[in-house]
Amino acid sequence: MSNNLSAPNGPGRPKDLAKRQAILDAAKKLFLSNGYANTSMDAVAAEAGVSKLTVYSHFNDKETLLSCAVMSKCEEQLPTLFFELPDGAPIEQVLLNIARGFHQLINGEDSVNLHRLIMALGSQDPQLPQIFFEAGPQRVLNGMERLLTKVDQIGALRIASPRVAAEHFFCLLKGAANFRLLLGCGGPVVGAAAEAHVQDVVALFMRAYRPD
Repeated sequence: MSNNLSAPNGPGRPKDLAKRQAILDAAKKLFLSNGYANTSMDAVAAEAGVSKLTVYSHFNDKETLLSCAVMSKCEEQLPTLFFELPDGAPIEQVLLNIARGFHQLINGEDSVNLHRLIMALGSQDPQLPQIFFEAGPQRVLNGMERLLTKVDQIGALRIASPRVAAEHFFCLLKGAANFRLLLGCGGPVVGAAAEAHVQDVVALFMRAYRPD
């Protein structure tokens, strides 16, 4: 597995960000429709309307492309700034924003299909689940852990283990409904029901870690 998440920038003009996004969009589409093994860099180039050389100039290999595609999908719903704590911002509101973004992300059709794909391919290529985890869930957990560490440091909540608390937070949000969705025996929780679930999880989390 490549350790580089994108090809290094060399001398000359910066890489065309529009082409990079087109490649990522093409990769996400083809990985989900054709599977990982049946998606070639040539096919991605054709779908994106760029040359194969352009694909490789942005992404070193197919593993890197998958990693960046997963990261891009997460960034759409949970930008890095979601895990910032502006001075004076209500902790509960920050957590609600994260919870809404995460809940929408994990229940989206693309995310569900990608999760199923990675689970199916894991026995064939053990590297793929690791790529997926590092690019998606681990990135989200790391951001939440940093946020909760800061929350504890300022005394807004008392969190002895921010990493464990972050895992609890996201597991509560996933709940049984997401498990049923992944298995194909239930639909996504949306609308008022989704908002009620998010509100309940954040309220429970706040009560669990509120200072005495």
